[in-house]
Amino acid sequence: MKQTIGGKTTILRLELKTEIIHFGQLITVITENGGDVIAIDVIQTGADWTVRDITVITSEQSQVDAIVSRIKDLNGVRVVHVSDRTFLLHLGGKIETKLKVPIQNRDDLSRVYTPDVARVCMAIHEKPENAYKLTIKRNTVAVVSDGSAVLGLGNIGPHAAMPVMEGKAMLFKQLADVDAFPLCLDTQSVDEIVSTIKQLAPAFGGINLEDISSPRCFEIEERLREELDIPVFHDDQHGTAVVLFAGLINALKVVGKSIRDVKIVVCGVGAAGIACTKILLAAGVKEVIGVDREGTLVSGVTYSNDVWNWYAQHTNPNRMSGSLSDVIEGADVFIGLSSGGVLKRADVERMAPRPVVFVMANPTPEIHPDEIEDIAGVIATGRSDFPNQINNVLCFPGIFRAALDCQARTINEEMKIAASQAIASVVTPQELNKLYIIPSVFNQEVVRRIRKAVIEAAIESGAARRIPREFRTN
Repeated sequence: MKQTIGGKTTILRLELKTEIIHFGQLITVITENGGDVIAIDVIQTGADWTVRDITVITSEQSQVDAIVSRIKDLNGVRVVHVSDRTFLLHLGGKIETKLKVPIQNRDDLSRVYTPDVARVCMAIHEKPENAYKLTIKRNTVAVVSDGSAVLGLGNIGPHAAMPVMEGKAMLFKQLADVDAFPLCLDTQSVDEIVSTIKQLAPAFGGINLEDISSPRCFEIEERLREELDIPVFHDDQHGTAVVLFAGLINALKVVGKSIRDVKIVVCGVGAAGIACTKILLAAGVKEVIGVDREGTLVSGVTYSNDVWNWYAQHTNPNRMSGSLSDVIEGADVFIGLSSGGVLKRADVERMAPRPVVFVMANPTPEIHPDEIEDIAGVIATGRSDFPNQINNVLCFPGIFRAALDCQARTINEEMKIAASQAIASVVTPQELNKLYIIPSVFNQEVVRRIRKAVIEAAIESGAARRIPREFRTN
């Protein structure tokens, strides 16, 4: 049978009465409803019955539903279980703890636990910074969420958020050898979240905030940055900003424009939009204009959102007002962090020649790239099925690898800009073109370059408490 390319893999566990049902009848039902059988495994068998796992590929979920419905109507068949590869991968969670050294005898037990461990405890008590040498704090990050803004799913709560946080912990480990542990908190109170993280902080070398809704995420991060002596990094804000700026560095090279001369319109002044704007301003952009649901943000207007008041005071130097279409005239760069369909082809036509268009709303971009491919200088999205995906995975493993290695107190703007420049540098001049401005998340050079650049920035800016051996000048 012809296999469905790029389809959905589902495993059907079926109990068959062999005297009643013929296996060929099942295959017919599956193929008639758009499925391809790629594997059949015998799980258990008896004199007149058998249990088998049938692996089926379909192009969409509705075909799976139709296949299961038809099979349930067959005499002599019981559907035991229906699962797909994604669900199977998550069974029992996706991460585990492992021992670095085995406990094989009483002597081992006394050294890792009692009584000898007391000497290690006192060494830390007498000199707290020894925790970085003698505990997991040296290489461990907490991935913390309250489940209030998970991916495109919204406020689904802490239990449902865990699979995402586990996945993030996997990426930390695989890409940068950082140990990360997911912590989903059963509260959405700012005070309780801040208090809980502060109480947990002694065990960790850094805090990665994830999927916390705006505007609470701003206050949570700001308070934690002030009250903790370890890095606190809200990836939805700063991870997006770092990778976006990396892409923009290379996009401007493609279209031949300078970062200091461009006019940039940011559509969507939420957590990511504000962080992106801050890194652009720090990098030397002179004209950034923010547009949200109330129109263009202008200084002198008082907004109910305090963050918008800050934004209006630090952007839009020419005090332009109106809608997106009103302010996009002559813009060199559009950065979309809003919702699908808000940008029109006519808007892009009114931008400066060879405009850079970053449409990062998911799953539907602000405009479909195909609509403006002929007039845009460079297009980037947040999706993996188009060129130039702006993906936070490029950023956070390397940044935390660097922060842990130099025992950084914080992750400041200098370190973020250094990370952006490092990511951009992975794409060589020979490789750079309008369809390739950002490296793959699996490019092993990314973490190595980020680590080096961010540690150097941390040392120069005074954020580093430790200078790794390879960075010492004498």
